Amino acid sequence: MNLLTTAIKPTKITFKKTEAEWYNYHNTLKEIARLREEIMNPFDEEQDENVGGGKNNIPGNPTEKIATRLTTHKQLNYLTEIVDAIEKVYNALPDDYKQLIRVRYWSGRKLTWDIIADELHVHRSTAIRWRDEIIQATIELLGWR
Repeated sequence: MNLLTTAIKPTKITFKKTEAEWYNYHNTLKEIARLREEIMNPFDEEQDENVGGGKNNIPGNPTEKIATRLTTHKQLNYLTEIVDAIEKVYNALPDDYKQLIRVRYWSGRKLTWDIIADELHVHRSTAIRWRDEIIQATIELLGWR
């Protein structure tokens, strides 16, 4: 399986960061849900400074305000971009690569490459090559370097 479109070698830090995003995928989904909930149901502690005054004659549009906050929230957009890239790469993978993802990143177990390779019934170097291809494809999709 070759997901690579161009062979730009990522920096070691970018590789580790991208791999960490695969490990944290499920936590990132929870964080996205939490941020969306906060945006849609904000805790508004603004004091009414118009004490004794009349009502503002400009109609408010809470749905529009929420939609604007959802689309302009930088952290939400950043996390959503990462999740979308991971899902796009994952969905394009053959089943054996998907199994690698589940065992290596999503099982919650800290396994050596030898154990992972045994579980996948492949050689250690094959498992590592698959990992490299998956991480490289994710980096390219995100536009990182």
